[in-house]
Amino acid sequence: MNLFNKLPGFVRSAPGLEQLIWRRLPAILLWGTLLPLLLAGMNHALAPAAPASGAGAGAGDSALRLWDYTVIGFIVLHWTLVLTVALGCFIVRVMKGPAYVADAYPMPDCKGTSMTRP
Repeated sequence: MNLFNKLPGFVRSAPGLEQLIWRRLPAILLWGTLLPLLLAGMNHALAPAAPASGAGAGAGDSALRLWDYTVIGFIVLHWTLVLTVALGCFIVRVMKGPAYVADAYPMPDCKGTSMTRP
């Protein structure tokens, strides 16, 4: 028994913009993750060293911490957007794919005893 029966004579649609976006998504995900991480790393490397003790020791640390949280939030937002676009591309690709024949489903007879009404 063949699980998927393709509809005979169905012509597949040509790939469009979704194919181009689908192929670029891994690079978009990679660069959208690495660039903010690189900026955060440069921010940490170029930040002035905090004094061992003093009144202003916590100000630089809190600014770096705020920067780190902002970068993490941006990366999570970027991943969410890429996942949403990937899901849309996948749906369009599936809808443009080959058509399949569904199993036959006999319709119940309206006047017969097969349908019971309350």
